Amino acid sequence: MAANRKTVTCDIVSAEESIFSGSVEMVVVTGTEGDLGITPGHTQLMTALKPGPVRIVQEGGEETVYYVSGGFLEVQPDRINLLADTALRAGDMDEAAALEAKRQAEKALANQKGEFDYTRAAARLAEAAAQLRTLQAIRKKAGKR
Repeated sequence: MAANRKTVTCDIVSAEESIFSGSVEMVVVTGTEGDLGITPGHTQLMTALKPGPVRIVQEGGEETVYYVSGGFLEVQPDRINLLADTALRAGDMDEAAALEAKRQAEKALANQKGEFDYTRAAARLAEAAAQLRTLQAIRKKAGKR
């Protein structure tokens, strides 16, 4: 294991396209067991991801935030692979749509009638809330500049 390396190759891929590929100093994600910070030399692992922001610190220190709707993270000695159902670049996110989706999901959960699919409504609410958290992380990062 090369513990003295400063970067590791990272790929973020969705079902539709490759979102990011490059050298990174660190990747921060939310796994099913909590937040993970992955740096070069990290032990190998594989974990499922919760919907939410993915923070990338690129070679040179530039930070970028992406949104993933869930998926898997694989860490190998020389590579980090993030495989997401849906992954979005910050510029592709629509806050108004996320707020509306959250409002609709909350309304559906409050007014359970007939053939109500609680699991689907809860998943929609979690995804909308995760998108809003990602947008907040982007704003916080932009405010530090």
